[in-house]
Amino acid sequence: MRVALDQARLALDGGEVPVGAAIACAGEIVGLGRNTREGDADPLGHAELGAIRQAASRLGRWRLTGCTLYVTLEPCPMCAAAAMQARLDRIVFAAYDPKLGACGSVFSVVEARPWNHRLEVIGGICEEESAQLLKGFFAQRRPCS
Repeated sequence: MRVALDQARLALDGGEVPVGAAIACAGEIVGLGRNTREGDADPLGHAELGAIRQAASRLGRWRLTGCTLYVTLEPCPMCAAAAMQARLDRIVFAAYDPKLGACGSVFSVVEARPWNHRLEVIGGICEEESAQLLKGFFAQRRPCS
């Protein structure tokens, strides 16, 4: 999760919502990602998707079995579905997303039927640190009147 938090800080430094992701496989980091939506003008520029693409490229396979996705914010429906499609073994996330979380907070995309793949979800790891990054970012963007 520390590597994902470092990616979130890089996103913050670039003016992006501070969300970062890392994928580990056999004890090695094989994919990194951070939000790039603003800089790339890309609605798909989510941290998880960047990490999944990089891991698949590095491993030379689209099935990321044996891998864990670490992300600083609970994945949205798109990213949770991408994790399922990539056949990741687990998602470990930091902060819960009460507006769009798709790993148990609002939706549970990963438990939807009839998926033929199941993955483990662990939430709340380094939650406060990630939540503070997000709160600080939005406080600067949307100050109280």
